Amino acid sequence: MKRLNDKTCLVTGAASGIGLAIAETFLREGAKVLLTDIDSARGESEAQRLRDEGLDAWFACHDVTDEAAWKQVLQGLQERWGRLDVLVNNAGIAILADVETLSLAQWRKVNAVNLDAVFIGTQQAIAAMKEQGGSIINVASIEGIIGEPMVPSYNASKGGVRIFSRAAAAHCARRGYAIRINNLCPGYAATAMITGGMAEMGNELAQQFQNYLEQRIPMGRLGGTEEIARGALFLASDDSSYMTGADLVIDGGYLAQ
Repeated sequence: MKRLNDKTCLVTGAASGIGLAIAETFLREGAKVLLTDIDSARGESEAQRLRDEGLDAWFACHDVTDEAAWKQVLQGLQERWGRLDVLVNNAGIAILADVETLSLAQWRKVNAVNLDAVFIGTQQAIAAMKEQGGSIINVASIEGIIGEPMVPSYNASKGGVRIFSRAAAAHCARRGYAIRINNLCPGYAATAMITGGMAEMGNELAQQFQNYLEQRIPMGRLGGTEEIARGALFLASDDSSYMTGADLVIDGGYLAQ
């Protein structure tokens, strides 16, 4: 039997990158998946591609910072499939600016998408899951464990996700809800967020950063999105049944030294 057979899942930020890889991995393990994103054109295209392969994938345009949009998306999912078993709060953004140049508006924008939206999604998923249980996976980052000078708002938001998830996990366990809440903490992966950030640096700085990563990561390379997705699969499945309020770090050894 496939590891997510007949599970109904919602993955945010799923039009590309890690979110798309997670959605596709879940589908191939027997799940029904609603992909959501603000990029409607790409999201619809990817969902159609997956449906053409016989997988139960659907797409909804979704601004994760909008509480009303969350209610609408979850209502649509429940009308289609009847229940929510797994939520992956994956949508995220980053802005390159150090603490001296970062504006308050930029700080608030990053935290709205990366932290506020995780709170809204987790809160509403608990309400949807507490009668039958489920798994909530909040995509944090190794950047929520360490600090990087050029992404203080990203660091703060992902650190907040980690601690919030622990509080919510303890709450659900103490209340007797069969809901597990864990953090997925990727390291540097080959995504548009990383490559786009490098493009903003210019060729010389980008090459220096690439060389730094290859030296800093013990495994000597960026992670593949499918490698991160397999971690999400573990957290979504019954294989992690005794795991809640925890961080699953997948970083090629970055934090090991």
